[in-house]
Amino acid sequence: MKKTIFLLFLSFFIPKITAQEYFPNNESVQNKNNNFTALTNVKIFVTPTQIIEKGTLLIQNGKVISVGANVAIPKNAIIINLEGKSIYPSFIDIYSNFGIENPKSDNNFDRNPMYDTKRVGFYWNEHIKPETEGLKSFKYDQTKADELLKAGFGVIETHLQDGIARGTGTLIALNNFDSKSRVILAKASNHYAFTRSLNSKQSYPSSLMGMMALLRQVYYDLDWYKKGNSPTKDASLEALIANEKLPQIFATEDKLNSLRAAKIAKEFGLNYILKGSGNEFERIDEIKRTNSKFIIPINFPEAYDVSDPYQANQMELSDLRFWNQAPSNLKVLSENGITFALTTDKLKKTEDFRTNLLKAIKFGFDKTKALESLTTIPASLIGRSSEIGSLNVGTYANFIITSGEIFNEKTILYENWVQGNKFVVNDINVKDIRGNYDVTIGNESYKMKIDGEIASPKAEITTTDSKKVNSKLAISNNWINVLVKSKDTIKSNFTRLSGFIENIENLSGKAVLSNGNEFKWNAKKTAPFVIVKDTAAVEKPNKIFPVTFPNRAYGSNAKLTQQTILFKNATVWTNEKEGILTETDVLVKNGKIASIGKNLSDATAISVDAKGKHLTSGIIDEHSHIAISNGVNEGGHNSSAEVTIQDVVNSEDINIYRDLAGGVTTSQLLHGSANPIGGRSAIVKWKWGESPDEMLYKNQPKFIKFALGENVKQSNWGIDNPTRFPQTRMGVEQVFTDYFQRAKEYENAWKTYNSNPKKDKNKAPRIDLELQTILEIINKERFITCHSYVQSEILMMMNVAEKFNFRVNTFTHILEGYKVADKMKLHGVGASTFSDWWAYKFEVNDAIPYNGGIMHDLGVVVAYNSDDAEMSRRLNQEAAKAVKYSNVSEEEAWKFVTLNPAKLLHIDDKVGSVKVGKDADLVLWNNNPLSIYAKAEKTIIEGVVYFDIQKDEQNRVAIAKERSELIGQLLNEKNKGMTTQEPKKKEKIHYHCDTLEQN
Repeated sequence: MKKTIFLLFLSFFIPKITAQEYFPNNESVQNKNNNFTALTNVKIFVTPTQIIEKGTLLIQNGKVISVGANVAIPKNAIIINLEGKSIYPSFIDIYSNFGIENPKSDNNFDRNPMYDTKRVGFYWNEHIKPETEGLKSFKYDQTKADELLKAGFGVIETHLQDGIARGTGTLIALNNFDSKSRVILAKASNHYAFTRSLNSKQSYPSSLMGMMALLRQVYYDLDWYKKGNSPTKDASLEALIANEKLPQIFATEDKLNSLRAAKIAKEFGLNYILKGSGNEFERIDEIKRTNSKFIIPINFPEAYDVSDPYQANQMELSDLRFWNQAPSNLKVLSENGITFALTTDKLKKTEDFRTNLLKAIKFGFDKTKALESLTTIPASLIGRSSEIGSLNVGTYANFIITSGEIFNEKTILYENWVQGNKFVVNDINVKDIRGNYDVTIGNESYKMKIDGEIASPKAEITTTDSKKVNSKLAISNNWINVLVKSKDTIKSNFTRLSGFIENIENLSGKAVLSNGNEFKWNAKKTAPFVIVKDTAAVEKPNKIFPVTFPNRAYGSNAKLTQQTILFKNATVWTNEKEGILTETDVLVKNGKIASIGKNLSDATAISVDAKGKHLTSGIIDEHSHIAISNGVNEGGHNSSAEVTIQDVVNSEDINIYRDLAGGVTTSQLLHGSANPIGGRSAIVKWKWGESPDEMLYKNQPKFIKFALGENVKQSNWGIDNPTRFPQTRMGVEQVFTDYFQRAKEYENAWKTYNSNPKKDKNKAPRIDLELQTILEIINKERFITCHSYVQSEILMMMNVAEKFNFRVNTFTHILEGYKVADKMKLHGVGASTFSDWWAYKFEVNDAIPYNGGIMHDLGVVVAYNSDDAEMSRRLNQEAAKAVKYSNVSEEEAWKFVTLNPAKLLHIDDKVGSVKVGKDADLVLWNNNPLSIYAKAEKTIIEGVVYFDIQKDEQNRVAIAKERSELIGQLLNEKNKGMTTQEPKKKEKIHYHCDTLEQN
């Protein structure tokens, strides 16, 4: 046994002379130096937590052979004494495009979109290209490699950053000397992102919700394909199968997108490593609950130049605040136990990486955690801990040599060794020439004081009578060069001094005058350099402003909670048979309406004096497009039934708060009208400060948006040659008929398959998310809200529905509904219309403001909606127009924006009226809610006060104060000479039915 161990030990030390290289070598001699290198008397960080104070690192052939305090050094070893120095594992960046040129967008592209792929043998969507291999387009970038090496990096993972499914990345050692050893792993990871490919003009997907739906379909198709159900080969799916065991890295680039990617991962049992954006701290609780591991950039925003008050006023508070808070992100992530690696991605300059990391450490990020995030963690995430990320025996000899503690601002990084090859960052043998000298140049005498840093000293030269002489000193490889201006101030001549530093007590060399004459010069040290202790107070980091929910203006300092509230003596609009009750009390408890009556009491309740005020149920907007991220339309196909707005609710949208200020508590967020069959909708309660998922109405009925008219046939798209079917109104009908028929056939195929006792031996039908959704309509499990204007199309839509034995639930807009109200009543469809919009495009020329009243009088359930971010804040006034134009009673008019939309959405058992047992979604108004003078004083959802007019006034004062303090911090940054950027005003996009994303 002892003999075996001895032989194993010897195997590390005996050069492998029998091994032969089969690569020809035309760059140098073939023989290689296989000697050992021993770096001794050095503080070694084997890992961030395993430290050897005075140890030896023994390397050979690019690997660590031994490390410890008592390492046996072979006789043929090169010994480097590093006393007083430190060694750390080189850093690792597992997210980059190093050496891979990303495709560029073609600004001269054909304005006509492409709908179907031209590729053969690959997946049907060109934004899904997992067959891409990063290594195939990789070219070693020497200049960028030098930048990374100077920053301490030794290994980098790189991939082509293009498309949704992007293919594999390759793991590269930043070895400038041996090209054959650079590729550590050809396929190191598999990559995804929420971005389209710049190499493709294929229109679908054009929205974020489309990308999420496409990914789901890909995973269903992958499972179906793996089980042998496909009759053809698919190179893209084959690549996904081949790479499914690799680390899966998903570039989300935003905190909410991280939650969305984690949602997909959970659905399909995946384990994404999420490449974040640096704003994770704003939703840290939700980020933590994903249980995901992250890759985090540290591209902190530069300070804004707010010296111009007008420009400063254009800035959003959220942007000012993010500048202030961003450096705390790493600290927050670490303190919440989230595992993450760091990346240089998105940095303008690689050298900013160290600057920003040190800034994060000043803001509380632990130094050991910082080192882990650059070494052991990225190595672990990429599954290569046995090769990189530490200095354990057998790992690559990737390490950096420093003058001291690596995250100290004064520390010098001397060398970065990669696979045993030394890259010099700063000369480790540089001599300390700092001090005071008497200088003689020919016959002239001077005084010279050298101070500053050892590696980059500065010189001040004066004449013997103490007059300063302009000079510049430079040191390189222990050579000193000094430019000295002539003593004669009238002349601009310089004398050039140069010399090799042998004796720091007596410098000497050659002096060349401006006329070319040469003399000897020497400098004799008269006094050593004395470090002057900086007595100035250590500059403290800026005050960090607390995160609010959401982290923008009018966010709350803490998440809001339910209250027990007793409204006393209110005028209560019940929307029930009791009608409008005066001088009535309403008790809210546990998120429900607990009691309605006179003289109610509850010792635990907050009492609200509502005398002279009006209490109503919350307004419900049946048709809204606010708070949607990255696209309200998925118009890449004529049907996008597979997409859902539930995926893309934007909980940060300020329009949510504005809706609450207008008394809106619930909205249906609808897909736009870019195609006949749009996407699935989301019913939300505006719980300001909560996450997107927490805003979703629990157990909500299923809805989908359909559309008729000009938009779906691309009449107003500005396309030179529109080609997507349908291009006519009659074609729209055929789209509906075709999809419903195919959905029935899809159902029959599954029924046949599931009824077969030998189904395991048969090929299964493909799961089709689009047809599944349409089938739910036929089976009366999902309701249609249909965008409509013209009577002929309204009748057509009802006829198609009746043909397939279901009914349309709601016609929205329905501006010619008054013409066919009797037919609508017979069909059983409701109407969600505008109060008085008309003539804003050709197909609404026949609209009239009496439309809602006429339909109401004929027994159609009528609601008024906004379809507009601005109008949704004053739907109470829209309801009043029903009184003006149609002689509807005030009580009935109020139902147009409360109970009736609740009925249309099939949620009137929970909301829409003031009734015991219903959700406490209430609004307290200071006046008759139909009055133009009415203001919402409190807006409550499930017993939580999400808007309070008094708190709103306090918020305005607090916001002004915070802006003032932040602007003060920014002005201070500019005054200190820090780099600044010009303030930018965010251009807000307000979605409407016809809004299209610009790709």
